[in-house]
Amino acid sequence: MSENKAASRYAKSLIDLSNEQNSFEEVKNDMVLLARIIDENPELEAILKNPIVPLDKKAGILNDLFGSKVQSLTTIYMKLVVAKGRSAILFDTAKAFVAQYNAIKGIVTAEVTSAVELTAANREEIVAIVKREMNAKEVLIKEKLNDKLIGGFILKVGDKQFDASIASGLNKLKKEFAQGIV
Repeated sequence: MSENKAASRYAKSLIDLSNEQNSFEEVKNDMVLLARIIDENPELEAILKNPIVPLDKKAGILNDLFGSKVQSLTTIYMKLVVAKGRSAILFDTAKAFVAQYNAIKGIVTAEVTSAVELTAANREEIVAIVKREMNAKEVLIKEKLNDKLIGGFILKVGDKQFDASIASGLNKLKKEFAQGIV
């Protein structure tokens, strides 16, 4: 079974179990924390993926880092994954859990790259458009700045992208000139 499929299945199982135990929101917060900590600490990710590191040492590290900060269900889940020798997929499982949580709750993440910082009005307009077009209940905006865009923005939602940047328009115009269309 591929790592992504396994991570997705583990995440689905944890979602089902957390729903049964009425701790869905809390476990989601734990998974956000787990993903963030692993993402910010490449050494931790390397330890979790290293087959030479003993399982009890991995479990001990995770317990030291998260033991008192997460739900007991999350602690049990992490111990189980490590005991099964699957600690390498903890990061992917945490991300898959959050993605599945967002899908269940109708939450969409929109990544906006612009040349200048967005105003509050820009954010509100983007949220309204994405909610309407994606039939979302909530929109999370991740902003990135890229002065090479000159102006405008690039909006990514899932696998869809809308490029309204000046740089893109200039490149398109440049290609048309080169082909003699204009």
